[in-house]
Amino acid sequence: MISFEHVTKTLGGRNVLRDLSFTIEKGETFVIVGPSGVGKSVTLKHMVRLMIPDEGRVLVDGRDTAEADARGMEAIRERFGYLFQGGALLEWLTVRENVALPLRERTGMSEAEIGERVGRMLELVGLDKDGEKHPSEISGGMRKRAGLARAMIREPEIILYDEPTSGLDPVSSRNIDSLIRDLRARMKVTGVVVTHDLHSALSIGTRIAMLHGGRFLEVADPAGFIRSGEDEVQKFLDSQFITKKGSWEAR
Repeated sequence: MISFEHVTKTLGGRNVLRDLSFTIEKGETFVIVGPSGVGKSVTLKHMVRLMIPDEGRVLVDGRDTAEADARGMEAIRERFGYLFQGGALLEWLTVRENVALPLRERTGMSEAEIGERVGRMLELVGLDKDGEKHPSEISGGMRKRAGLARAMIREPEIILYDEPTSGLDPVSSRNIDSLIRDLRARMKVTGVVVTHDLHSALSIGTRIAMLHGGRFLEVADPAGFIRSGEDEVQKFLDSQFITKKGSWEAR
C-alpha cells in the first residue's frame, strides 16, 4: 500500500534517512520507534509529500508521489488522515466545530449530514458530551481524542499518527492505544504510527520497526521485536524496562 524504495533524505548536512526501503500492507498498524531526532516524523511526512526524497521513491498503491501533479497529489492525500503531535486544534472553535471543519471545507455535505457524522465520531472517541467545549477547557488526552476524531471524520483509508501518546499520563496514553486498536478493528484503517513509547508500540503494532542511523535495524511483530538480536534494539527496550520475559511475552 505504501512503499519506500531506497529513500535518502539529508537535512542540515546529516543523512536522516539513508537508502531506506520498506512496505506497509493494507490493514496493518505499522509502528516506527526510536529516540527523538532519528527521523521518525520525517519518514511520516514523506508519505504525504510534505517532504520529497533527495533520492529514491515513495509509492502509494504503486504511484510515485513525487511525480503526481497537484490534482493527483490531492487525490492521494484524500486517502489519509493525520493526527498531529499536539492535536492541532483551533482554539477559537469548539471541539465539535474542530471535528466538523474538514467536512465543511472539503465536502458538499449538508449541515444535517455533517452533524450526524460528527456526533457519531465524537461518540466513538468518548467526547459526545464535550462537543461544545473549547480546546482550552479539556485535558491533553481529550485534545488528542478530538484530533483523532477530526483525522477520521472523512473516513480515510490510512491514518498517520505523530507521537499519539506524547505528553500524556499513562492512563490517557493507554486510552489512545485502545482507540487506535478499535479503529483498526471496526473500520479496517491502515495505521502508521511514529512514537518513542514502546509500551504503546507493543500494544497497538502489527509490526514494529526501529529507525537508527537512517535505516531500520529491526522490523518484526511485537513478540519478535522484543527478542531482537540487535544491541541498539535491546538498549531501547531496556531503557523502558521491557524485557524478553514477563507480561510482554504473553502479548
